[in-house]
Amino acid sequence: METVDKTLKCPICQEFFEDPVTLQCGHDFCLTCIQAVWETDVSPAGPFFCPECQIFLPSDLTLEINTVLQSKVNDFTALSSSAKSSSTVCCDHCIEKPSVAVRTCLTCDASLCQAHALVHQQKSALREHTLVDVTSDPLSLKCREHRDELKLFCMEEKLPVCCLCALVGRHKHHKTSQLHEAGAEFRGTLETNMTHLLKRRGEAEHAIKDLESLYTQTVKSAADFRERISDKYSRIRVVLDADERLMMQIIEAEETYTTHWLEAQRANMEIQIKEIDTLRATNKALLQETNDLQFLQQITAQNLCDRLDFSPIQTVNRDLCDPEKLRTVERLVDDLSLALSQHFPRTWSYLSSPALDSTTAHPKLEISSDRKQVYWRRQPVGDGPSPQPYDSQFSVLAQESFSSGQHYWEVIVQDKPFWMIGVTTGVVNTKQPEGFCSLGVNSTSWCIYHGDGQYLACHDTQEKQLSVAKRVRKLGVLANVQRGELLFYDADAMTLLHSFCVQCSEPLFPLFNPCIDMKGVNGQPLTLFSIKDPWNWHEEEDEKS
Repeated sequence: METVDKTLKCPICQEFFEDPVTLQCGHDFCLTCIQAVWETDVSPAGPFFCPECQIFLPSDLTLEINTVLQSKVNDFTALSSSAKSSSTVCCDHCIEKPSVAVRTCLTCDASLCQAHALVHQQKSALREHTLVDVTSDPLSLKCREHRDELKLFCMEEKLPVCCLCALVGRHKHHKTSQLHEAGAEFRGTLETNMTHLLKRRGEAEHAIKDLESLYTQTVKSAADFRERISDKYSRIRVVLDADERLMMQIIEAEETYTTHWLEAQRANMEIQIKEIDTLRATNKALLQETNDLQFLQQITAQNLCDRLDFSPIQTVNRDLCDPEKLRTVERLVDDLSLALSQHFPRTWSYLSSPALDSTTAHPKLEISSDRKQVYWRRQPVGDGPSPQPYDSQFSVLAQESFSSGQHYWEVIVQDKPFWMIGVTTGVVNTKQPEGFCSLGVNSTSWCIYHGDGQYLACHDTQEKQLSVAKRVRKLGVLANVQRGELLFYDADAMTLLHSFCVQCSEPLFPLFNPCIDMKGVNGQPLTLFSIKDPWNWHEEEDEKS
């Protein structure tokens, strides 16, 4: 049986085959397993190889499901399940002719058929014995230390205990309850949780509908603005071909980033719904258990004794998809038709998207593969005092610095409650102990910090609170090295938030700090905004001259 079992298991995942495929060398693998190996170890174009015998395979290899092998796997697993379900417990008192047991006596540790169970109940000396539904493991229903019945429930450690445990054992001073009382209490907790889960699911469904509406609105708004702006540019096409291309790419990038964000929010809500449904199904199954002891053992094993405490489903803020940047594009085009020369070059003409330098990132930060996003690693904070969300050490720098010219970049922050963005002259030393780095609060860094709706301009241990009328969803940073200016903008409306005077001879590095994720509310990334084909204003000027 074990030999047959091994031949039906994938050598990669060591589980029964799912959609098995047979390579030309004769070895079998799950389709997803062999694809995962090839995607990890080789390029999409090959060469392909067998993980078992290491033989190389043709580059035009096609994988087909081995239906015969899949059928054998299905038959074997069905037979195994049938054999497990057919196991029965026999009566311990029926010696000559075994009978199927229907009850188990926890006092005698004996399984009883219908007849012997009736005798057990009729004898006066045995009437105090505890009979339960038949079980092959009566010791699981008794205290392993005292071999006594589990008649009580410890409310502090949430464990079924015997009377000796409560009187002289390690639960002596703990609060205990009768099994039926504890069962009733926790059933009430589960029913309350079920109600909360149902309400939470409804909130999540409503949020998904709002996200879908915003997605449609974003696409429609982008299409409307694209059409209207194209019509405006048709009147000044000869002079402004390059500028139109820039603005169209701004709109396209805005649409892409917003729709990607909406899709990510929808996916997050769908995951929450699946988790809620799974938990509801588990609770529903537990509520159908009539045996209080088994019910309590199951809910304690699955850590379901306590009332669920959820953070509320975040309502969808429709302002997140307000096409303010698109209106800004249209307004700028209208302004250009009146006074073209006053608006060149645009701030967006200097738009770049710096790549993040993972070697300067704090160990608890995660950098995306395209080096355009940074976020908290989503892992528990270690022992010791918890860091504050605004700790400046959780930073990463851009890969390139600059010491001349004008440079502009935008960072998408959306509704992140905590973040810090700016520039610095020093590279972060990630080998120093935590707390060593003070980016944003020293004389060689200039930053804007946001914390729960409050905006602070930070430099050289000085903090200045900024008056910001509308929450910033995208921050723009313009560095004019010749003038010694560092300007921070609401990048959607292109309104100035704050300006620093930067007199520094050292190269400047863009700095990004997504801040710590506190209880899952600040896990969103900082994302560098980029367009496909940025307009190099300096090259255009050189060609004209």
